[in-house]
Amino acid sequence: MTDHEHGYISSKDAYLKRLRRIEGQARGLQRMVEDEQYCIDILTQVSAMTKALQSVALGLVEDHLRHCVADAVADGGDPEAKIAEASAAIARLVRS
Repeated sequence: MTDHEHGYISSKDAYLKRLRRIEGQARGLQRMVEDEQYCIDILTQVSAMTKALQSVALGLVEDHLRHCVADAVADGGDPEAKIAEASAAIARLVRS
């Protein structure tokens, strides 16, 4: 555990609520496959779940930039390292 407060902490409950909703979507997808639903309907739900995850990811990137990078600047730390972390995370998101 770290004594550093993460950028998303002020929105933690909202993130958890969204992630629980996504978890429910994943269970719904499993049921659709088990029930042999129409493939296009399943793909539509996969798309909705993907968009929901992307929304969470973008929020976390924004929180990182607003909090972690800003803190690094204010504390005389290394904002370049925090920006590099964010850039790498964004690159991974774009590739996925």
